[in-house]
Amino acid sequence: MQAEQVLNRVRLVLDDEVVEGSLVIREGHIADMDTCSSQLPGAVDCEGDYLLPGMIELHTDNMEKYFQPRPKVAWPSRQAALAHDAQMAASGITTVFDSLSIGTVEMNSMRTQALEKMHDALLDMQQHGLARVDHRLHLRCEVSHPETLATFEKMAESPLLGLVSLMDHAPGQRQFVSLEMYRTYYQGKFGFSDPEMAIFIEQQKENSTRYSSEQRRVIAARCQSRGLALASHDDATLEHVVESREYGIRVAEFPTTLEAAEASHRSGMAVLMGAPNVVRGGSHSGNIAAAELVRRGVLDVLSSDYYPASMLDAVFRISHMDDGYSLPQAVAAATRHPAQAVGLTDRGRLVPGLRADLLRVRLLDGHPLVQRVWCAGRQVH
Repeated sequence: MQAEQVLNRVRLVLDDEVVEGSLVIREGHIADMDTCSSQLPGAVDCEGDYLLPGMIELHTDNMEKYFQPRPKVAWPSRQAALAHDAQMAASGITTVFDSLSIGTVEMNSMRTQALEKMHDALLDMQQHGLARVDHRLHLRCEVSHPETLATFEKMAESPLLGLVSLMDHAPGQRQFVSLEMYRTYYQGKFGFSDPEMAIFIEQQKENSTRYSSEQRRVIAARCQSRGLALASHDDATLEHVVESREYGIRVAEFPTTLEAAEASHRSGMAVLMGAPNVVRGGSHSGNIAAAELVRRGVLDVLSSDYYPASMLDAVFRISHMDDGYSLPQAVAAATRHPAQAVGLTDRGRLVPGLRADLLRVRLLDGHPLVQRVWCAGRQVH
């Protein structure tokens, strides 16, 4: 790592404004900023590009596709994790909470089979200094699955763990209020016949009735006692929001209705929506569009979800929307707000003293292109 780097002629995206100037990186941190150009001969001319804080991803299952690039094809763990890590860096994401699922409803899922391998690969990558960016663990707990609590207890002591979400993908509620959408999704995924699909639906409903409430309550209590950030998933009603608030939820992931999103925002939970929803112009499940939450001023956090490059694209799209956010507000949804939601106070803003997690961006025909990425002052892309 260089002792000092000076980034000159940049447009600094601050909390409330964009200003032209320069920024100094020293010993992995932002040492200084100025609204004047630097005259130092070694300063890097950034040619008027934007300089953003490195983006913070709270929810992505992107790593899974590297561990299983094709059905029934398992890839070596370290290589898979490093390929995922490189894509995060190239997308401008400098802190990532990798989402690993516990208790998936998918039959013979690689998520279950490779859970420990994915976790151990993340830990290996961090401990050996191989990672370009900072990786944390997000455990996604399917509370309607019989084995979720037991598996959570095994994983809860991981030094990487920083976020836990509570999910119930049973039919007829939350993400799948529409049974027709549920049938379409899972019949397409598993190739069920109509009779097989009917049996699957009844089994999932039964599991939800039997396990969800108790496992949700116990896992939430465990997280509160350990100071772990909690997220809800697919809240759809005011009753869901009230329950989430009682459990100490900090992040409302993917609320499915405007009613739930507005109530979550009012109650102090950070409303998280998928950047692909913004880029595609709507939800693939037919739920509330992220752009509508922007217009209402209740979208707090962006997540790339399943497509890492979508995050930066979404930031600039919502800053160009009619009735959208200013650029500093849009950038905050991918930087400052997710950091605050999970208690990371050392990053997410361009402020002297914070980590030099930085992203240099150039616009080409209105499209943001990543030019350089720094994580803790080290150039990683």
